[in-house]
Amino acid sequence: MGGFPRANLYEKKIAFNEKTRKSFRKSLHFQIKNLSLSEYRKTVTEENHLANIKSISDFTANSEYSYLLEGGRLNFGVCQKLLNLYLKYLWCMNKIEPPPHFPVDRIIQQKLNEEAAKYNVRTRNIISWTQINNENIYIDVIKYAKTILVKSGKKNLAELELELFERR
Repeated sequence: MGGFPRANLYEKKIAFNEKTRKSFRKSLHFQIKNLSLSEYRKTVTEENHLANIKSISDFTANSEYSYLLEGGRLNFGVCQKLLNLYLKYLWCMNKIEPPPHFPVDRIIQQKLNEEAAKYNVRTRNIISWTQINNENIYIDVIKYAKTILVKSGKKNLAELELELFERR
């Protein structure tokens, strides 16, 4: 549910009931769960992770529910949030290896900027995760986080994000 509250995902001109919306979310959850548990038990490359995020967007575009969605699909930003948040929870429960990325949202971008200031790293503009329509913007946030990761001494991005998020 972390990807849905403020994302304005649904087409405004189409009337549909809560049962249909629930069916869509259940179908999407099943897709993410199967992908996550099958691939992420071992370390996943960044390229594979990006492909997995895209596959979720493609799944929504090709699903029977695409007519419900603004633009006929979930955008890259929403898909990364859904997958990365699910992976974060699985990792915290020791069910998978550390995920390659973290859920990119406004809060973590603010925290990264605060951390950057400590290391005299230039801060960056915060981008709404609900408006990320392609991987390039997302990758820019990840590259920025990797710069801070090097300065922080943490092992991986997942660990860095968890510490920053817990300090909230």
